Amino acid sequence: MKKRLILVSILVFSFAFISGALASGHNADIKIGIILGFTGPIESLTPDMAASAELALKEASDSGLLLGGRKAVGVRADSTCIDAGAATTAAERLVTSDKVAAIMGADCSGVTTAIANNVAIPNGVPIMSPSATSPALTTIADNGYFFRTAPSDARQGQVIAQITAGKGIKNVAVTYTKNDYGQGLADSFSGAFKALGGKVAAVVPHEDGKADYSAEVGSLDASGADVLAVFGYVNSGGRHMIQTSLDSGAFGKFILADGMYGDSLMKDIDGDITGTFGTVPGTDSKGAQRFAVMSKSAKIKVGGPFTAESYDAAALLVLAMQSAGSTDGAAIASNIMGVANAPGEKIMPGELAKGLKILAKGGAVDYVGASNVELTGVGEASGSYKEYEVRDKAFQTVKFH
Repeated sequence: MKKRLILVSILVFSFAFISGALASGHNADIKIGIILGFTGPIESLTPDMAASAELALKEASDSGLLLGGRKAVGVRADSTCIDAGAATTAAERLVTSDKVAAIMGADCSGVTTAIANNVAIPNGVPIMSPSATSPALTTIADNGYFFRTAPSDARQGQVIAQITAGKGIKNVAVTYTKNDYGQGLADSFSGAFKALGGKVAAVVPHEDGKADYSAEVGSLDASGADVLAVFGYVNSGGRHMIQTSLDSGAFGKFILADGMYGDSLMKDIDGDITGTFGTVPGTDSKGAQRFAVMSKSAKIKVGGPFTAESYDAAALLVLAMQSAGSTDGAAIASNIMGVANAPGEKIMPGELAKGLKILAKGGAVDYVGASNVELTGVGEASGSYKEYEVRDKAFQTVKFH
């Protein structure tokens, strides 16, 4: 009797061990980190960005084709957008505790750089940012692990300068949030605008989270500039620089970039900023139109900033896994460029099942996606931009560049 009990116990233990091994192995869910600033200066933008990435993961999972039927699930973490230490700690938890295979994020350039340098690259985890746009990230020593579906601000600055000059504006002042993103964009815009014959009368940085911005606005006003370019964040210092300018009568029209594009600006600003204009990454491609329909069905803001880029970042990660036939970080990273660019069957939003099937059979795909993906040699989007203008207290699309 004892022998039978012992034998039964051994069999039960063996079954439990094998089941656990299977659960932790090839049948387990594939975890993808989604690290964005759910608190901080762009917190009104990130919920839709995260939902867009999760939409791509669900699409791949529901197909039943990802690595033989595995599920890809997002694990959220807060980058704060501005606190590099907190962002690094959050990313470390994703890698060490949650055991993510890859990271979709981060959002703001400074925290993205910190996470890439301190966590992702040293641990061999591929990281794909949908919105970090600092030109400095183009030359990051990434060992082939860092990618971004957002274009560099080296290009955005040039586009904004061309739009500004095209409106006949000749004299501007510039304020920027004092970090990698703000500095890079301010430098790019100022250099391009001067090359087009424009004058940059003053450049004054601002800190996020201050109680009073009157000193900065006073310095900019004293420059005699006609328009103020605000390269900051919609839920923080950038908005306050606009409000202080309106309250003091210093400026009534502004030049903005992607960090200031959000419906909360229209809700929070007390005053009329009609004629204010700027840019945000975007395209009017067939992929963008398809994603707009998908977004509406998923209750994601149609045309929201960096939502298309977030969907595409997650989609590229799962397609690269399928191409590699593995969730190993190095294998994923080495397959991203292959699925992002030609040659191969073009894959649009909502067609991840098609892409996964082709890759499973050894074929090639060229992921076009929602943002018209084309990655340069360093793994970043070449970039298209939507020009917008404030009319009737809303952002109105003017055209695409």
